[in-house]
Amino acid sequence: MISASTKRTTLAAILFLAAAMPAYAHVGIGTASSFAAGFAHPLSGLDHMAVMIAVGLWAALKGGKAAWVWPLAFVAVMLAGAALGMLHVPVPFVEPGILASVVALGLLVAMAVDLPVSAGVAVIGLFALFHGHAHGTEVPENAGGLEYMAGFAVTTTLLHAVGIAAALRFGLRFRGLIRAAGAACAAVGVGLAFGVL
Repeated sequence: MISASTKRTTLAAILFLAAAMPAYAHVGIGTASSFAAGFAHPLSGLDHMAVMIAVGLWAALKGGKAAWVWPLAFVAVMLAGAALGMLHVPVPFVEPGILASVVALGLLVAMAVDLPVSAGVAVIGLFALFHGHAHGTEVPENAGGLEYMAGFAVTTTLLHAVGIAAALRFGLRFRGLIRAAGAACAAVGVGLAFGVL
């Protein structure tokens, strides 16, 4: 059994490592002016899919109110971040924050970290702000971006639902399988950090 102190130290070290390396996951990928482009975008990279599914996995592992509050918080704050991006309001550390989200959310699932619902909202909200801001800045000046963000929000919600469904289907009897999925998510983040993926 790994002590709580070791878990915290490991998580902090990985977050600092991830924050020091840019992901460049969102710069100039595709068009950002239609619902279809927004719907497809979360499926365009491992970082997107891993984070969205990890939120669902973690929410289902926590259960209760978190099963719907955490995914809803992610989508709501992501849309607020997108609005900031479209308005060109600067948010620091967006790309490192996106990369850190892949590692951190994967580790939270892998270690089955049991935070209070409000603390989970804060963690998820912070990462959602980075994801949303990055996508908001991709919207061209001459496009409203609302259709794009609606598409992105729908796919994000569906990916959260995949994570929740997987955890509910397998997590109650095979909790280790869900935790292994979290470890795989964290490994994707490390792979992106070192340019392996």
